[in-house]
This record gives sequence, structure tokens and C-alpha cells, in this order.
Amino acid sequence: MEPTPNLPVRADIVQLRDGTHIYTDQLPTAFQREGPPPVVHIHQAPPDRTGQRVALGTGIGAGTVAAGVYFGPLLVGVITSMAISLAVVALVAVATAWGLVTVVRTVAQDGDQAAKNLRKARRRSR
Repeated sequence: MEPTPNLPVRADIVQLRDGTHIYTDQLPTAFQREGPPPVVHIHQAPPDRTGQRVALGTGIGAGTVAAGVYFGPLLVGVITSMAISLAVVALVAVATAWGLVTVVRTVAQDGDQAAKNLRKARRRSR
């Protein structure tokens, strides 16, 4: 059986935002594109979208990309917060160690001076 030559070629079907399906050649003028669709290469994408384009290109799905869009900045914020907290703890540790060393040196010098005074006092009392 041969295909009938007078049948029209099947037009592409798209789904509108309201969920209805329509042929692309019947789209309202607001939705119709002129010319071929724009091609955006991965290296031309903004830096924050390149990973998403690669992910969609590998076929992992829009849900994973949406999770990356949501949790990516959240993860950066959490890691930054942790880094700041660790920096504050390190600063407190350094200040405590410096203060402790200063006190120990002062007490040691005072202790040496006290020991010398005690030895002199014993020599005098003999």
C-alpha cells in the first residue's frame, strides 16, 4: 500500500500552559516563532546555568536541575556559615593560647623572682 501523496504532512503538536494541545501551525501570533529556534551553545550560557544545561542534556530530568537550582545556593550559604564559625573558633583558640602563654610567662618570671628572694632570705637568716 502506497502513501497517499495528497495528505498533508503532520504538524508538530505543542502543549500550552493551560494543558491543552494545539498544532504549531495554529498557534496564536503571540506564540509563533519566526525562523528557526535560537541555538544557545553551552559555552555561551551564563556560568550559573551551564551545569543545568549539561544536566538536561544528559537526560537526568528537570527535577534534578530544579533541586540544583534550589539547593546550590543553599549549600553555598551553609558552607560559608560553617567556614565563618570555624574562623571564629580558631580566633578564640588563638586568643586563649596567647593569653595563657602570657600568664604562664609572667607567673614563671614572678616565681623565679620569688625563689631568688626566698634564697636570699634564707642566706640572711643563717
